[in-house]
This record gives sequence, structure tokens and C-alpha cells, in this order.
Amino acid sequence: MTASITPRQEFVETIAANVRAVRARIAGAAERAGREPAAVRLIGVTKTFPAEVCAAAVQAGLTELGENRVQEGVAKAEALAEVGVRLTWHLIGHLQSNKVKLALGAFAVIHSVDSVDLARAISRRAVAHVDVLLEVNVSGEATKFGFTSEETPGALREIGTLSHVRVRGLMTVAPPGGAESVRPVFRRLRELAERLSLPELSMGMSGDYEVAVEEGATMVRVGSALFGPRSAPGGTA
Repeated sequence: MTASITPRQEFVETIAANVRAVRARIAGAAERAGREPAAVRLIGVTKTFPAEVCAAAVQAGLTELGENRVQEGVAKAEALAEVGVRLTWHLIGHLQSNKVKLALGAFAVIHSVDSVDLARAISRRAVAHVDVLLEVNVSGEATKFGFTSEETPGALREIGTLSHVRVRGLMTVAPPGGAESVRPVFRRLRELAERLSLPELSMGMSGDYEVAVEEGATMVRVGSALFGPRSAPGGTA
């Protein structure tokens, strides 16, 4: 790894300690729900943090990272690939149709398919199957993207006919509030996924991932609990 992307060892150790703590909490939540902790994938959300933080995350044991913006994620993936660091990248933020081609070159999973038209754009530009999740606006917030719970079954039927898109599950972003206040949102998403026979549930962030795991999350998207406040410099070299 070149010096320009080498994180300070103390920062790697801090992230490693945070990873262990988050994994322990995930395990506890899974056990409370009668689930296997290994069924939950921890995705480290590195938005706004530099590539050095991504490299530190890999050294700390993370194998999957998530980004909100296409260009930011692509730049980090390319920077790490240049020094031989490869991992699974997830796009968890809104995807515009004109950025689909760029996204397909970097992200293994797209969590934020929020329209049939976007799914069609992905299928047209993909050369192999792309794993996606349908974003569901469970709480009905006007400021959030996503299908309504009522729209999701019909959207799944339409998207299921596309040749290069493989719907693996559902994703939601819970409304602001305490962890317990969002439990009904997570529960409704799980119930919807069960009705649609979809195996993956991407839900839960730093403030509520334990509740999400208790309610069936198979992927949790955790940022600040692993890497600290986004205003922090990130421990770069």
C-alpha cells in the first residue's frame, strides 16, 4: 500500500475496536431474536471520509463498504484497487439514471432502486446480472425516495421481467427518532419481504441497527459508530 493511502496504525486500531463492539452488539441483538449473528452483514458507511479511512476499515476487518454518492464511491474504489485493496462496495444512496453506467463499474449491490424506470436503465446498461434491493418508503415521508409498501409487489413483478436485474430484497431508511420508535417501520419491511419471498433486508444505521437486527435485518449500514463523526479528519496519514 502506497504512503498516500496508508492510514495511521492508531486509527486502524480504533476502527478495529469499534468493529468488534458493533459486531458484539449485532450478535447480542441476533441472539435476542433467536437468529444467527452470521446472518447479518455489517456494511461500513464511509461517505465523506477519504480513501485512507476505507483502507483502515479493511485492515480492521471490514469486507463491505457503502457509499451514498456514485462519484465518491467510484473514486475510492479505484484508489484502493490501484494499491491492491479490493472489497465489496454497496451503493446505498439515491441513484440517478444518468449515473447508472458509472455505478455499475464499481458497486456490487445497489440498495436504492426506487423506480421501475431506474431498474430498466440498470438492466439496459448491465452486461451481467446486477443484485439490487428495492427501496421502500415504509413511513411515507414526503422527503424520502422509494416505493410505497402498496406499490412494491407490482414493481417487483415488473422488475422481475428484466434480463439483467436480480432483486435480492428490500431496503428502507427509517425516520428520525429513538431506536424503539422505528421498530414498527423495520417490522413492516420484514413482513413485506416475507410476503414477497425476498431474502435480504437492508435496514438499520448507527442509532438503530440493534433494533433492525432484532426485526430481521440481514444488512446494517453503520457509519459513525465505526468511524466517528463525519466532521472528524478521519485519521489520515
